Amino acid sequence: MSDENEKLVLGIDEAGRGSVIGPLVIGGVLMQKDKIRFLTRVGVKDSKKLSMKKRMALSRKIKKISEFCTVTIPADEIDKMRLQGTNLNQIETNGMNKIVQKMNPDICYIDCIDINEERFHDNMQKVNPEIEFITKHKADDTYNIVSAASIIAKVERDKQLAIIRNEYGELGSGYPSDKVTINFLKNIKNDEYPPIVRTTWNTVKNLKEE
Repeated sequence: MSDENEKLVLGIDEAGRGSVIGPLVIGGVLMQKDKIRFLTRVGVKDSKKLSMKKRMALSRKIKKISEFCTVTIPADEIDKMRLQGTNLNQIETNGMNKIVQKMNPDICYIDCIDINEERFHDNMQKVNPEIEFITKHKADDTYNIVSAASIIAKVERDKQLAIIRNEYGELGSGYPSDKVTINFLKNIKNDEYPPIVRTTWNTVKNLKEE
């Protein structure tokens, strides 16, 4: 086997970036380069194109054939960091760097979170100069290793939302486009939002002004 095939490849993606309720979850999946083909065999694709049931089944398969980890950033932590002047891109970049440093790959593929692919690439490269980075928009649709990470992240966020629903009741998907989510926010009395709500989001500010 060549050294190239033995290289460790990491894929990173997130779930819940634009959500107004619940955490942001970043997922990482690490595999030896010559083993990535097994992801195709088990049917890995971008998590957004899969049902919850299919994502859960694939998540179990991915975990059996890879190393994986997640970083979960709760809503109240996101609010706290934003109020201290850290924007969402930087919050997420910090979380991604935690995964990179924990998994220590040779190559890392990331679904680019910045409108500027080159700027995001350079930011990651500067912190981790010894690692080769490929940062592309829609990488979760292009690279299987990133698709696998998107599944791991989404399944973990779904678990977190299930825990939140047990405590707070039905609140939809947590996204501003979801009428159930908006109704949940509207029914909160005296604007006393629980820590599961990202109160720094414009969605919440606009509801307060209505």
